[in-house]
Amino acid sequence: MSETTTQTQSVGDELQVTWAGTTDRGRRRDNNQDAFLAKYPLFVVADGMGGHAGGEIASQSTIARLEAMVDAGQVSPGAIEGALQLAVDDIHSHPETTDEGTGTTLTGVFLDRTEEGEWRWITLNIGDSRVYLKRDDRLLQVTTDHSVVQELIASGKISPEEADGHPYSNVITRAVGASELVPPDYVAVDLRAGDHLVVCSDGLTKELTDYGILHFLRENPDPAAAVDAMMDAALENGGRDNVTLIVIRVDAADSSSTTEQND
Repeated sequence: MSETTTQTQSVGDELQVTWAGTTDRGRRRDNNQDAFLAKYPLFVVADGMGGHAGGEIASQSTIARLEAMVDAGQVSPGAIEGALQLAVDDIHSHPETTDEGTGTTLTGVFLDRTEEGEWRWITLNIGDSRVYLKRDDRLLQVTTDHSVVQELIASGKISPEEADGHPYSNVITRAVGASELVPPDYVAVDLRAGDHLVVCSDGLTKELTDYGILHFLRENPDPAAAVDAMMDAALENGGRDNVTLIVIRVDAADSSSTTEQND
């Protein structure tokens, strides 16, 4: 498991965000095909798929292109989709990604400012990694999975309770790199002090229920502590897949705060 760090960044004059993220191979996988980027103002998780090293190449290529976009100072839906197209080209041209099923999910949030000057989150999603919002002591799944099971739930053919054990529970219907690029789904969420966001791969949600995620957020207000507690629980519960998560907390601004890292 990579070392967990906490970072804080002011957002305008009234709010600040604090975050931490980590990834782990899990207990049963030979390698880690997950990757993540937690670099203000973008926080994303990618869960790779594909034979041999393909999934790892897909997720890392996608994260690398998005990080270059952040470093260039351009974070918007158009810039994201441009970076993803470059990532698709990278994946298709890589000598080790010969499997047509090679690709990666991509899920996360970025900070956006409206024309009126109001700050908000924009969630983005391709695949079945997830963004959760904890607000007023309740947990809401903001993103909608692109999966066969989700389509069956939406059509009323199975219940949410039947989804976990369904034989198609791991089959996703959208990915970066597996076919022609489809733009992410976007959802706007207002920025509110007291909120927590969780961005995670399905390696976490296979091992923790929504209530379990809410429990660890309640017990661990600090993002790094919450990340470590959830990771420990996911591994203790079996760690059947790679596990990756980012936790973000929104607070009222502290005039003395600066960007910081705590090991």
